[in-house]
Amino acid sequence: MAANLEDDELTAAIQAVRDRVRARHPANGLGVEGVAAADLHPLLHARDAAEAKVAAIGQVNPRPPGLKNSIAQWFKKKIARALDWHVREQIEFNRASMRCVQASLEALAETNRALAMLASHHRDLLRIHNDEMAAVHLEMQELKDIRTHWSEWRVGIEERRSLSEIHMLRTISELQAAFQHRVTLMEQNFRDANMQQHRAFTDALDRSALEVQKRMWIDLEEIRRQYERLIHNELKVIRQKAAATTVSAAAPSTHETPINIDWLRFAENFRGPEEDVRDRQRHYVLRFAGSAPVLDLGCGRGEFLEAARDAGLAASGIDQSGECVALCRSKGLDAKQADMFAYLDALADQSLGGIYCAQVVEHVDPHRLPDLVALMAKKLRSGALAVIETPNPECLAIFATHFYIDPTHTRPVPPQLLGFYMEEAGFGRIEVERLSPAVDSMPALAELPAAVRDKFFGGLDYVIFGRRL
Repeated sequence: MAANLEDDELTAAIQAVRDRVRARHPANGLGVEGVAAADLHPLLHARDAAEAKVAAIGQVNPRPPGLKNSIAQWFKKKIARALDWHVREQIEFNRASMRCVQASLEALAETNRALAMLASHHRDLLRIHNDEMAAVHLEMQELKDIRTHWSEWRVGIEERRSLSEIHMLRTISELQAAFQHRVTLMEQNFRDANMQQHRAFTDALDRSALEVQKRMWIDLEEIRRQYERLIHNELKVIRQKAAATTVSAAAPSTHETPINIDWLRFAENFRGPEEDVRDRQRHYVLRFAGSAPVLDLGCGRGEFLEAARDAGLAASGIDQSGECVALCRSKGLDAKQADMFAYLDALADQSLGGIYCAQVVEHVDPHRLPDLVALMAKKLRSGALAVIETPNPECLAIFATHFYIDPTHTRPVPPQLLGFYMEEAGFGRIEVERLSPAVDSMPALAELPAAVRDKFFGGLDYVIFGRRL
């Protein structure tokens, strides 16, 4: 049984080898175009037959089953084992021979494949050669055609060149004509634009001349009005002086201003025209409505008294300047020349319905100012209004020009100090209002930061209101 198994395995191995070889080498051999390849099929058949014989060496031929067969088979196997030492070398030799045959077959197969590769390479080279030859032939044919038709082509080329030259010359001529036409149009447009600009310049020059003439006539008219106003003001001052002189002759003055200047002209230049001052004081008159009688301390030219008269308010004034008092009387106003302290002291207590005092306290001796405020409070009725207007020392601009223009000013009075004096004297409901922003008369202050301008350059003047408790 073991021998049969070995024979079967050997037969299967041989068959597997045979199948692989046949798969690698087709039965019809390798056909190579242009190369005579050897046919290996007879050699393959011979190898297969030899391998079968080699595989059968040392095997016992089978017989029909039975006792005799078993005995015969037993003897045959014993004999085969006994002859194994003799047959083994033959078997090794046979197998070596078959391996040699197999190697020869593989070498021949490799040779056939090499021949096939050579034939394929030969075909590729032949195809490339044929393609190159075809291209060369085509080029030669084209050159032949060019040489054949060159004369005909040359005639056509000459004709096309002549046509091109004619077309180019014609195009150049047309472009030259178009350029000349465009230059002519541009020149004409330039001339028209120049003429139009000249007409516009002439018209603008005429209009400017007319505007200059109009402005000149307007300026001349303004100069004439200002000149007439100046003459009118001078004549008015002369008339006021004459009237003041007449009134002074009737009532001799006991108090004269120590500085000998034209105070009416001074007020006109630095206080402002009477009309402007009177307009600014009208809102004070409204606060005194129903509070007659009202006393104007330092009535000056009488602007407040005129505004009070226009509003139907009974008011009178006093001033140390006989000239100013005479001017007020010439206007029909109730004005007296007197010292404030003496006049107030002579009045009955609580006899006044209001007191107006504008641009006066800065002239008063600082030591006597509290006494003046106390006298005002003493002469006012309960609930009566006192209005005091004076330069504002919180505004630094007044120290640059405004305050020291008047040589009779003593010192400015801060609103906090004046308010304190009024509270001490018995005034209540005190209000302070800043007037005449400095930036209006000094535009350069607008360049300062708003906070600094409001803090140090506010109103040039202030007015303080207080009611007698």
